[in-house]
Amino acid sequence: MYESQVVTSVRTPPRSVRSYVLREGRLTTAQARAVETLLPRYAFPESEAAVDFAAVFGRRAPTSLEIGFGNGDSLAELAQVHPERNYIGVEVHKPGIGHLLLRLDREGITNVRIAARDARTVMRNEIPDDSLEEILVYFPDPWPKKRHHKRRLIQDEFALLVSAKLVVGGRLNLATDWQEYAEEMRLVLNSTPGLENLHPEQGFIERAAGRPHTRFESLAQRLGNRVLDLGYQRAA
Repeated sequence: MYESQVVTSVRTPPRSVRSYVLREGRLTTAQARAVETLLPRYAFPESEAAVDFAAVFGRRAPTSLEIGFGNGDSLAELAQVHPERNYIGVEVHKPGIGHLLLRLDREGITNVRIAARDARTVMRNEIPDDSLEEILVYFPDPWPKKRHHKRRLIQDEFALLVSAKLVVGGRLNLATDWQEYAEEMRLVLNSTPGLENLHPEQGFIERAAGRPHTRFESLAQRLGNRVLDLGYQRAA
């Protein structure tokens, strides 16, 4: 007789698809020190429940959120031009985070907080519903290969989060130099309940007033690529 063997398989839960990969690049000594010593001062708290903005910033003020701030220069510029607003910046790449931290500290900018983690997690868990006056998504990774399109940030689930987190009348501003992705964004956002295209006839808007030039935009212009802006408003 043979002893029977029972083999059990353990099914691991599917991993969520990230809209980024960590291409760290070169982290300078100063940037590494900033991430270690300054980030605790400027960090937007990680939480499994909605965060109280007033407790984080020490005041109640209109709040904007930028997803993927790159090296942070545009975000710092906005914060300086609009000291009456709070800004939350979401980024995962440490060199960019370190660069922004050094500028915030050097120039005494106090109305910025940084969430150094995945934007979907921040939006889903930490941002209260009906709380943001503005969401900025400038030059998100287009993931040009078709097999990578599932990694794109602007998809149905994320668009519903945007609609939920904006206050009534709040704005979503986007920009990209990738024509095909711009068209996909437009189709997704046009079909999202609660969001209204600010230019439904043409689909795209003129360059948003006051939008700082980003490093990616400068590169796109040098390459001769057309930059497309989209604007949406949270409806009642």
